[in-house]
Amino acid sequence: MNITTRQKWDYINQLDEELLQGGIALSEWTTFLAKDAEIAFCSGAYIASILACQAAIESHLKYDYFNSEQTCGWSFYNLIEKSDLEDELKNNLHSLRKYRNKWIHVNDPACDEDLLEKPDYYEEELLEFAKKSIKTMLEVLYSNPFI
Repeated sequence: MNITTRQKWDYINQLDEELLQGGIALSEWTTFLAKDAEIAFCSGAYIASILACQAAIESHLKYDYFNSEQTCGWSFYNLIEKSDLEDELKNNLHSLRKYRNKWIHVNDPACDEDLLEKPDYYEEELLEFAKKSIKTMLEVLYSNPFI
């Protein structure tokens, strides 16, 4: 599926309209990482977008739900489980975490035949998961509006 840069930005803007229900407070780190996730997504760097989404979510959970002393040494899994997020959102975060692990912790880098034979399949899969990651990130960032 060919999706233009404009269509990707439109997707993000539509999510903003749909999900943002009031004012939010984000740390500068979270803002920087979320912006980077969106730019990577719109540029077609889908793995980078997925990673930046997770980093933005992790930063936000630490900022909004905990403090740095509490979370020292916590994994992303622990942050998800100990947060007050709804169960469905937690499940989406675990899905993001597991998918990210599949790409980051490659078991056998020499086993690349499938990737070489079906690059379009993997590019499409990454696009769809990057879209899901962007949506999940925004759901987390917008989950606790103050107005």
